[in-house]
Amino acid sequence: MIFYHFHSFQWLSFFEYISLLLLLAIVLDLIIGDPRWLPHPVIYTGKLISLLESKWNNGASRKGRGILLTVTVIGVVFSMSFTGVFLTYWIHPALGFVTEIYLLSTTIAVNGLQKAANDVFKPLSEGNLEEARHSLSMIVGRDTANLPESEIVRGTVETVAENTVDGVTSPLFWTIIGGAPLAMAYRAVNTLDSMVGYKNEQYINFGWASARLDDIANWLPARMTALSMLAASIFIKNSLKSHALHITWRDARKHPSPNSGWPEAMVAGLSGVQLGGTNYYGGRKSDRAKMGEPLQKLEASHIPQSVLYMHGGWSGFIFLMLVIVFAAGRL
Repeated sequence: MIFYHFHSFQWLSFFEYISLLLLLAIVLDLIIGDPRWLPHPVIYTGKLISLLESKWNNGASRKGRGILLTVTVIGVVFSMSFTGVFLTYWIHPALGFVTEIYLLSTTIAVNGLQKAANDVFKPLSEGNLEEARHSLSMIVGRDTANLPESEIVRGTVETVAENTVDGVTSPLFWTIIGGAPLAMAYRAVNTLDSMVGYKNEQYINFGWASARLDDIANWLPARMTALSMLAASIFIKNSLKSHALHITWRDARKHPSPNSGWPEAMVAGLSGVQLGGTNYYGGRKSDRAKMGEPLQKLEASHIPQSVLYMHGGWSGFIFLMLVIVFAAGRL
């Protein structure tokens, strides 16, 4: 990583440097999350995507314009992030390091995922299904108005498991390769996918490049995250480790996403529950392959358990990546 080579950091090994960067960014996210009074880069990325999409998503060459959108947005985000971090390091290495920590913290969502899950769990545990449904509707696209408790739990657990990858471990993965600027570029890819990566008439061609690039960017982190969850489960009571390994290998590839199925199947296996099934989107039925075996009925307690697996996933992921960095450094 280019920023490490500024002379003021030579008293730190690269292993120590990257360890501090990752851990301090996680701590910052856990402490402050995404406060509204701080400018959030993802908001501006979304505005740029919306502006370009309104101008380019038309005509006969939508796939070509979609590729141009993807290249433009990622190029702008990476260039601006790199320039900002480079200039602050040039002013003073400590300022650059703090800037990089802040930018990285905006790409991860440990705090946000935990809060979103708790916002569903709290009213659900109090028997307030209406409020729990409303809180779930804030984090999923499916219809939630008439969901029973088990389906509210399923939606929450699936969301926490899936977003452990694109909301936490993937940004950390790309940070180790290219610092906060590459993590910001990854977040731009993820934002593009969430805004234009739909398989409908409006976006099937225009969002093709964004969706495919998001699949590629998450491919390795998704699988490493599932393994990290499994490794961390030795510290979590009642985790079904051997069952989870079997379930993940059997069911992960059934998911419509090439990546989301890995953490979801792992959490299903570790918890002894079944995820997937029938969802409704705008009243339209959508059947998703089931993952896991229903050894236990889905209930509210599985939500905080999924949050534990999320924490175990990113903790184990950081440990695994740092071991690789350390070993590479020794070689």
